[in-house]
Amino acid sequence: MRALVVYCHPHGASFTAGIRDLVLDKLAAAGAEVRLLDLYARGFSPVLSPPEWQGYLACPGNADPVAEDVAALRWCDTLIFVYPTWWYGLPAMLKGWLDRVLLPDVAFLMPDGANKTIRPGLRHITRLGVFTTGGASRWLTFFIGAPGKRTLMRGVGLLCAPRKRTAFAMHYLMDSSTPESRAKHLACVARQMDRLLAGAARDPRRMEAQA
Repeated sequence: MRALVVYCHPHGASFTAGIRDLVLDKLAAAGAEVRLLDLYARGFSPVLSPPEWQGYLACPGNADPVAEDVAALRWCDTLIFVYPTWWYGLPAMLKGWLDRVLLPDVAFLMPDGANKTIRPGLRHITRLGVFTTGGASRWLTFFIGAPGKRTLMRGVGLLCAPRKRTAFAMHYLMDSSTPESRAKHLACVARQMDRLLAGAARDPRRMEAQA
């Protein structure tokens, strides 16, 4: 199993960082190879520049400005996002990562003479996980339409393998959270990760090392 974790939060000691660490621990216990993209720590630029926009369809050169991220996306079979929900959606940096990295001939194939619609390009991804927090209530988030969840679980999800495993967990009312609510949410994340990773093949070399 090859897992790519895309993490987006500006504070290294946040509750979201604790969720990230739990996700990484679960992946390690499952024997996964892991790559972590910490967008804030890397100083990732979310801006799709005019030159990138102009060369958006010029494959494969369109991937050159974000070659490391594209390579990680092509490498993984498990894709996990960990981030805070701001204004019901994705932080600008994470949305910009999608804009710049999920490119034509990387995440999807553009229409051509034989195909009138966009076709999926991430069929190698068989597991998709989304773990987030938000200040609004569950009811208000769903009344608004949960755009962040929809973008990742539906938008990105439709580009992945059709029978992929999925996992989602969100701590609502984060601004009034308690130690108990946070502990309960971490337990929920743990259960969702176990569900996501169920049946994942362990690396025989790692198993031998632990024997």
